[in-house]
Amino acid sequence: MSAPGIDLSTNDIVPPSGFTARLTLFTSAAMAFLAVFAVALSLASTQLATRWSDAMARTATIRLSAPAGQVEAQTRAVLAALETTPGVASARALSDTEQQELLAPWMGTNLPIDTLAIPRLIEVVETAQGFDSENLRLRLSAEAPGAVLDDHTRWRRPFIAAAEHLKFIGLVSVALIGGAMAAMITLAANSALAANAQVIRVLRLVGARDIVIARAFVRRFSARALVGALVGAGAGVVALLLLPSVSGAETIFDGLGFSGSSWFLVPMIPAGAILVAYLATRFAALRMLGRMA
Repeated sequence: MSAPGIDLSTNDIVPPSGFTARLTLFTSAAMAFLAVFAVALSLASTQLATRWSDAMARTATIRLSAPAGQVEAQTRAVLAALETTPGVASARALSDTEQQELLAPWMGTNLPIDTLAIPRLIEVVETAQGFDSENLRLRLSAEAPGAVLDDHTRWRRPFIAAAEHLKFIGLVSVALIGGAMAAMITLAANSALAANAQVIRVLRLVGARDIVIARAFVRRFSARALVGALVGAGAGVVALLLLPSVSGAETIFDGLGFSGSSWFLVPMIPAGAILVAYLATRFAALRMLGRMA
């Protein structure tokens, strides 16, 4: 029990301003700002990889390499085989113009495609059930020996793996941000406790328990962390909203930010900052008070 007339309020025990206050506010704001971008980049990259993987999963390509006199005949044979293949929604041979547009980024726009031995490409769109790729390969080898089926499996696997790695990297980044914040708040709490060592000794003499003193520091530093995290998270969201729109570019910046249910992740950042501040300050305060005993 504390002696009558002694007010153990947070303001009396923990200084309301100074180096530790500024350090806690700045650290919380900076870490929350970085956390917003870490989460947004992780979401955007995962969505991009998912879109590309889904698009590839619904389509396949047949490359037809044959002597000039047999290209048209084998193309018709391939299209006829695809019309009777279960799981194929549609199929069409790309025109010379479309193939030239596909090669333009690498070969330029003036590529004389009609004079080059470039394989004929046939686009295949699958149904929801999909087709049996092994059976289709066997059928094509018999009816059109120059046809090679590419169901994009080897292309999808790296995107799926990249999505999983990006999710992991995002989680690791958030964990590192939380760890850095905890370390800085612990340092600030230790500094505040050391600076108020004389006040703490007097409070102990009049009967104040360590847990009461620790709670005062926890309340003060948690409040500072909340204010800083709100400012930092808000600044991060504003910065994302001010980014130029690149909708339709199919890059990692397409859709960078939050939308729909992902907005619920934003308030989780200040909430996480409070939890980190609470645990770090409580640990630091009780440990420092134990050393002062």
